[in-house]
Amino acid sequence: MPAQTAYHDDIGDYFARNADTSPYNAHTDRPAMLALAGDVAGLRILDVGCGAGHYAAELLAGGAEVVGIDGSATLLRHARQRLGDWAALRVHDAEKPLDFLDDTSFDGVVCALTLHHIADRPRLLRDLRRVLRPGGWLLVSTTHPTADWRKFGGSYYAEDWVDRLLAGGPLAVRYQRMPLETFLHELLTAGFTLERLLEPRPTPRLRDIDETAYDKLHQAPCFLAVRLLRP
Repeated sequence: MPAQTAYHDDIGDYFARNADTSPYNAHTDRPAMLALAGDVAGLRILDVGCGAGHYAAELLAGGAEVVGIDGSATLLRHARQRLGDWAALRVHDAEKPLDFLDDTSFDGVVCALTLHHIADRPRLLRDLRRVLRPGGWLLVSTTHPTADWRKFGGSYYAEDWVDRLLAGGPLAVRYQRMPLETFLHELLTAGFTLERLLEPRPTPRLRDIDETAYDKLHQAPCFLAVRLLRP
């Protein structure tokens, strides 16, 4: 049965296509996450929820060795087209243990816009800590709690599962919204230390491409990104 946390078939194709130029992905989250990664030359990096390989492509260009996992065969097909044989890619549902990865075998982990789709986040975070070497880093981005509050209403502190329509429907993604304290508590409880937190703004280039989107993303936060260390 397909992983419920992954983007299959039509929605996978939509995300692969959209991530190329989207104001949210291409000009906001991805640049912020790559900035948090810094110099990756010579590092071995695990890309969890690697999608169509957009982040992996940038990490490879920076000189990293990349292993990518995703629960969607649809997205990994796009990733293989983008990355060729330069990255090791594997279909894997992130709800299941990463028991095929060795302890302390990575210098960094990227988990971009994936964690909020996972039900058993404590188990995944324990696995990510296990596969990281001491001193290694974990990058996580998620939907901003304020953006979810503005979108879905109710209590800011709600931790319910929501369905977000894409481009007005009929495609939708399902994830769990949560306040900032829950998001950080889970990461710190898993044994990581917080090094940096960003509320990503779009790159200046977006202003020339889509000034309306640029202004919107500068007025209200859309994503939250953090860099954590494994002691």
